[in-house]
Amino acid sequence: MTEVVPGRMTAEMDGDFVVFLVGMRINRWWKVHKWWPVAMAMPRMLRELAAAPECGCLATEGAFGTVVQYWRSFEHLEAYARDPEREHWPAWTAFNKKVGASSGDVGIWHETYLVRAGEFETLYGAMPRRGLARAGRHVPVTESLNAARQRIRV
Repeated sequence: MTEVVPGRMTAEMDGDFVVFLVGMRINRWWKVHKWWPVAMAMPRMLRELAAAPECGCLATEGAFGTVVQYWRSFEHLEAYARDPEREHWPAWTAFNKKVGASSGDVGIWHETYLVRAGEFETLYGAMPRRGLARAGRHVPVTESLNAARQRIRV
């Protein structure tokens, strides 16, 4: 079980970063041969990213269907996604060849957010270290960081 950190915590990050949400939706459960390869590709990618910090993926978390990733830059994310020697590109091309988005058997989606330095706010109360706090520094909320407006620099 993950250790619960008592009290109120926040996250600090140096510089800009990227939040990448990615997921899948099984639309036709009985077509296991279509969605199973998609479902099995993500764990391989996540293991690869955890073992290769040079790729620029700072942290990942998620459950079946949705994964949140934090990246150092869009350039790092794009380089990983397009690298034929990494897990993503072969899985992506195989998906498009075998299933593609038009079949309707399994849906895929992603969203990419470019976050400028200081333009985010976090709060974790009696929680394990998670989310952005895993990608950056997990720090106690002090008097100067007590309110959301104090934690976001806009």
